[in-house]
Amino acid sequence: MESAVKQLISTDLEYLPDFLKENIYSTTRDRFRFARLYLPGNTPGLMINAGLHSADGIILDLEDSVAPEKKDEARILVRNALRQISFFGAERMVRINQGERGLEDLHFVIPHNVNLVLIPKCESGEYIMQVENEISGIKRKLNLRNQVYLMPIIESALGVEKSFEIARGSENVVAIAIGLEDYTADLGVSRTIEGNESFYARTRLIVSAKAAGIQPIDSVFSDVADMEALKQTVMISKSLGFEGMGCIHPRQIAVIKQGFAPDKTEIEKSKKIVLAFEAAKINGLGVVALGSKMIDPPVVARAQKIIDLAIRLNLLSSVWMSEIPPYEK
Repeated sequence: MESAVKQLISTDLEYLPDFLKENIYSTTRDRFRFARLYLPGNTPGLMINAGLHSADGIILDLEDSVAPEKKDEARILVRNALRQISFFGAERMVRINQGERGLEDLHFVIPHNVNLVLIPKCESGEYIMQVENEISGIKRKLNLRNQVYLMPIIESALGVEKSFEIARGSENVVAIAIGLEDYTADLGVSRTIEGNESFYARTRLIVSAKAAGIQPIDSVFSDVADMEALKQTVMISKSLGFEGMGCIHPRQIAVIKQGFAPDKTEIEKSKKIVLAFEAAKINGLGVVALGSKMIDPPVVARAQKIIDLAIRLNLLSSVWMSEIPPYEK
């Protein structure tokens, strides 16, 4: 109704539903973003129980999943969803449109405690700053203090080549994602499960993200029925260095989260590496060894990162070091 009224007359009036208090929470830069569920911004029926699926993030989409003639009403529906629907602690995300329309979208979401904004088809650091400046202006005008992070999506050859510039476009960029459907279309090739056609782009994005100190996020997997192929894709994605994927169906969430979480073998190996490092420090040794293999500082750092992640996911007790007898440390 609000959208229909605004199409008939020029008015700035808004019909805002009451804000659900449990949705007033913030997020952090290093929050793990293994699985993010995309939902069309003009389909409230899919939004109502989305938080129950335990995705790390819920993406209310204003871009590709919304028909052009429905985009105005989608803005209002997404605004209302941010205020009314429980996300059950999931990161509250919105994918805006491209260009000027995307900047206008921000006025419908920034005042309503969105945690992260996805920027589609990004091809320059300059546009990241335009989005950042628009957000800052809205927050100043309304005296808002909520933190809003950014996740650019790379979907073209130009975007891939400028991925490091984009990753460094703002201090609020916490992750950078790749969209392979549009990227392969830009190249004029077909997307395959093997992914040979996108290997360069994916690895280029990973290197750019790691160099910028942010999270690299892989594309969505489009076959919602093939769980085995999804599992294999997740394993490849993780081995390349990605730290999450997008989801287009709730059934994909569990497979993706389990795939990106450290498994028992990784955790046990990481524990041994860190314990060997601690033992070397205690004994004043300059060389760290595990069995017959020397351990370099980057290997120790990676092992510690896996342990930290396992603790955050409740896969490992936070007091595991204290459980080791002193003579074994």
